[in-house]
Amino acid sequence: MSDFLLPRIYPITDVGLSGLSHREQVEMFAAGGATLIQLRDKTSSPRDFYEAAVDAIAAARRLGVMIIINDRVDVAIAAGADGVHLGQDDLPAAAARALLGAGRVIGFSTHSPKQAVEASSWDLDYIAIGPIFRTTTKADPDPVLGLEPLREVKRAVNKPLVAIGGITLESARSVIEAGADCVSVISDLFSSGNPAARIRQYLDLLRDPPD
Repeated sequence: MSDFLLPRIYPITDVGLSGLSHREQVEMFAAGGATLIQLRDKTSSPRDFYEAAVDAIAAARRLGVMIIINDRVDVAIAAGADGVHLGQDDLPAAAARALLGAGRVIGFSTHSPKQAVEASSWDLDYIAIGPIFRTTTKADPDPVLGLEPLREVKRAVNKPLVAIGGITLESARSVIEAGADCVSVISDLFSSGNPAARIRQYLDLLRDPPD
């Protein structure tokens, strides 16, 4: 998707953490100004995730929000999502592109500069790098990278970069200044009890590009 532009914040849904449905989270994130949201569900059956995705995407269409599906290319296609976010063990990017076509977004998770550089030659719309900081939303997280590897990736890779992993409102600016185009956030959005307000705080903080 050649005209795809990353927003400054890229929230990810988490039913277990939030106690809310994917649709409810999409509505809250959109109310705060989010324009790109990823649906992530590691525990539901494919059928249940599909049905939840259809419900969330219907809400997103009314709200003018793009929806990316984590991992599941089949669910993304069947539910009519705007794209998919692939992990290291998911369908290869080239195979996903063949199924999704040129018009949908494909992002890819990397956990080291080496992986990011390798992925930079693929047909992707963005590359995610992390975890930047310690995260509690993964059962078996990869080693924490910190900001210097992010700077290294920014120098070596010519694709839009999403930073993920343990990012908070307090650290988000430093992550952008280290080279990320966008921060992806899960836990911190629910820390205040008002995800919409938290999204607005991120957008206000990150509105202007760093000098």
